[in-house]
Amino acid sequence: MRETDLYLPVKRHLEAQGYAVKAEVKGCDVVAVRGDETPVIVELKTGLTLQLLYQAVERFSVAEHVYIAIARPKRGVGASALKLCRRLGLGLIVVTAAGSLEVLADPVPYAPRPNAKKRGLLLREFNARSGDPNLGGSTRTPLMTAYRQDALKCAAHLSEAGPARIRDVKAATSVDRVAGIFRDNVYGWFAKVERGIYALSDDGRVALARYSDGASG
Repeated sequence: MRETDLYLPVKRHLEAQGYAVKAEVKGCDVVAVRGDETPVIVELKTGLTLQLLYQAVERFSVAEHVYIAIARPKRGVGASALKLCRRLGLGLIVVTAAGSLEVLADPVPYAPRPNAKKRGLLLREFNARSGDPNLGGSTRTPLMTAYRQDALKCAAHLSEAGPARIRDVKAATSVDRVAGIFRDNVYGWFAKVERGIYALSDDGRVALARYSDGASG
């Protein structure tokens, strides 16, 4: 499908709503005017690209209502793409090869709904971390989380003291979730000796060497 194949379905859709529609006006792919209302602009592209988003956002300088129209992707429009358009205040239209059209979003000001739960989790992790152990932008490398820091503190204590009771590790490290860390053994760093007593595994010793500065951040 070519960009020009998107034009007639979009034009018919707007004309059905009482707009007069013209193409390629002052660099805008589609301009629709109805009475004394501010114009509606639609930018056409076969796919959703960063260039298209830049172009559409620029159109807010001459219009309050801006849509982007794209050919319908084979797998549909992803939730992230739709959310991005809404956040930018852009409308989103998809056009099928058969010429049918669907408006997925109208151009309205973005009003995000705060998520108190997510914010709480974010701040809890932030406050629980010791120092700033990660490098922003890191990929393909294990991140130092507050949980990993707590596990390293437990591992460090076992490395020095040998097998120990949960309550003793908790008292020595001030890590409240020692029992859960030992029980879940997410990283395989610990070995149960007997009820309530744990020792450091071989993997735990390797981890201590790898994250020699991680426990303190």
